[in-house]
Amino acid sequence: MAKNAILAAILSFLIPGLGEIYVGKIMIGIILVVIAIVLSIAIYTVSFYAWILYIIIWLYAIYDSYTNAKATQKTLKTE
Repeated sequence: MAKNAILAAILSFLIPGLGEIYVGKIMIGIILVVIAIVLSIAIYTVSFYAWILYIIIWLYAIYDSYTNAKATQKTLKTE
């Protein structure tokens, strides 16, 4: 089933990794959610570096979920 790429990106915007879980990449999604939680906690102790890493993970999760959802749409159109 084709997944909505915009919805996947919005889910990852809200919680990094949630879009990957929606698309079907469950393991990478869980890993990203855990990393986001750990970095959220680390922001209070190592603020500057944790913010930078969190933003990188957050942007990667949005991009990855969007491209994976688009890839599922393309594979279904060619079949």
